[in-house]
Amino acid sequence: MAAARLLAAALGAALGLFAAAGKMKIVEEPNTFGYKYEFCPFHNVTQHEQTFRWNAYSGILGIWHEWEIENNTFVGMWMREGDSCETKSRQTKVHLVCGKSNKLAYVSEPSTCVYSLTFETPLVCHPHSLLVYPTLTEALQRKWDEAEQLLYDELITDQGYKKILKEIFEEAGLLKATEEKEVENKKISLEFETVEKCNKEYKQLSKEIKKLQDLLSQHGIAYKGISAENTSVEHRSQKLATAVTTVLNGSKDDEHLHGDTGIWNETV
Repeated sequence: MAAARLLAAALGAALGLFAAAGKMKIVEEPNTFGYKYEFCPFHNVTQHEQTFRWNAYSGILGIWHEWEIENNTFVGMWMREGDSCETKSRQTKVHLVCGKSNKLAYVSEPSTCVYSLTFETPLVCHPHSLLVYPTLTEALQRKWDEAEQLLYDELITDQGYKKILKEIFEEAGLLKATEEKEVENKKISLEFETVEKCNKEYKQLSKEIKKLQDLLSQHGIAYKGISAENTSVEHRSQKLATAVTTVLNGSKDDEHLHGDTGIWNETV
């Protein structure tokens, strides 16, 4: 019962943040630098220069993009793709801190066209208000639970676990899905998500090496062993494949394989 009450409290706090914040428009009065800022959670951040210059700047510092998540906790809101700034777009990270009222407590520009806003609000004062898990659907929570169990049983690596969480957050709309997936699917990676996949790949490469070694033996070629400097399965496979290709193509390179007499038959 205690766990259920805790989950209900966390869910209520988290959903309260989402529901209330979406209707806010937080305005900070002109600061010492003569700017006024407006922050609309899940919408945008704007800046207005309070001067009488004919070209006073007034524009968008970022549009709602995604959350920044660490350790199952929302740590900031990213507003990106704002007005152009030289060769890039303006962007803003909004930090959420507990406060008695909703207000922009601090605004800075750590680097050119990258802004930092501190947003004080009572909506995050609850100790569980920024937890990610309670905001997910039951299906995504089950997926997360399964990933936790797989990690505990050492059936997936830490990298594989983080990848699953990233997919969960993207599916929930908390993170923007990247275009890296297509690239990752096309390229061969030496990193494995699970121990099982690693073992499977190792066995497959070992079989290929055995076939290549047998083929070299059929041609009476003694293959030179691999030095301790590079004994990876992939390296050995590449070396053997090169040797076999050389034999099958009848290469006439000056450096012959062990077992080669060095005499090439030029006649047909």
